[in-house]
Amino acid sequence: MRVIGAGFGRTGTLSLKTALERLGFGPCYHMTEVFKNPGQIHDWLAIAQGRPVGWDALMGGYRSCVDWPAAAYWRELAEHYPEAKVLLTVRDPQRWLASMNATILKQRGRGGTLMGKTMLRLSSLLGTDFAAFTKMSGLTVDRRVFGGRMSDPEHALKTFQAHIEEVTAAIPPERLLVFEVRQGWEPLCEFLEVPVPDEPFPRVNDADDFQKHARSRFGPLLLRRSR
Repeated sequence: MRVIGAGFGRTGTLSLKTALERLGFGPCYHMTEVFKNPGQIHDWLAIAQGRPVGWDALMGGYRSCVDWPAAAYWRELAEHYPEAKVLLTVRDPQRWLASMNATILKQRGRGGTLMGKTMLRLSSLLGTDFAAFTKMSGLTVDRRVFGGRMSDPEHALKTFQAHIEEVTAAIPPERLLVFEVRQGWEPLCEFLEVPVPDEPFPRVNDADDFQKHARSRFGPLLLRRSR
């Protein structure tokens, strides 16, 4: 593990994953990896419930990580991999909140509908991955990161700001880059000591992309039983 992403979801983490892999720091762990390898849902759920899961076993084979669920454990990962550099992705707080509302919180809100509750109940009865993912993400992101108040806009913004302060206070400046993806390649490449690619910085996973892929990501979990 050479790079640890400490930034919240919706701060350009999928663009950063793509960029890191282009720079030779791949494969890069991101929430999309959980959908590709659903057995990992149960590993993250075990961690969220306080059961031991070795970081090397879970993150083995990855040279970097960004986004939740890994970013919820940035401190533990930074301690376990002391030679890894830390990237803190940030963006304008109000734009971040708007992106959360249009994506993650919108998807979460669907879980409160009759259809969403029915799907969760069915998955729980069948023992499939959808229920496990819902529980894992709830414990890892909503409870661990936001204290169970992710849907409270004022609290979410305060948590976002406090997280930036916490990371910058905990990680030595020479080990940390506070980065906005709109800054492009230059600060990232300088920090990682690699050449700047002769191509545009990747821009992926805006709100429209998130909604477009949500069904294809969550649908298979409803019937899949990885454990």
